[in-house]
Amino acid sequence: MSYRFHLTTVLLILLLATPVAAEPDPRILVELPAPMQAHMLQNMRGHLEVLDRLLLLLAEGRLDAAADLAESELGMSSLEKHGASHMAPFYPQGMQQTGTRMHRSASRFSRIAQEGDVLAAYKSLREITAACTACHAGYRVR
Repeated sequence: MSYRFHLTTVLLILLLATPVAAEPDPRILVELPAPMQAHMLQNMRGHLEVLDRLLLLLAEGRLDAAADLAESELGMSSLEKHGASHMAPFYPQGMQQTGTRMHRSASRFSRIAQEGDVLAAYKSLREITAACTACHAGYRVR
């Protein structure tokens, strides 16, 4: 093999191995006291678990169970359970609005699921996940 081939190979390896500077995170940093941050992250993980359970219930055609779960764990009636009144004052206004949109969407999903139309329920579920996605795209805690 030629010297030129080896040199090209080494340069290519060095180029590929060179770390690329990460772009700065454009999301708004929400600074919370450590216990509140842990509580919020626990809530977010719980929300993901509920979304997973909702998808399973919809796939099984158990719309009444999905409606009950959504309202009790994500809907407007779940706010006290999640400590929303204690947490919200620490969030920027846009984050508060997005969180409220997610909880309202969950209550709306619950009502739609109770009507028994699985396709409409799936479509409504997307409103919940869209609020989650918007919040995570706009805000961070680390």
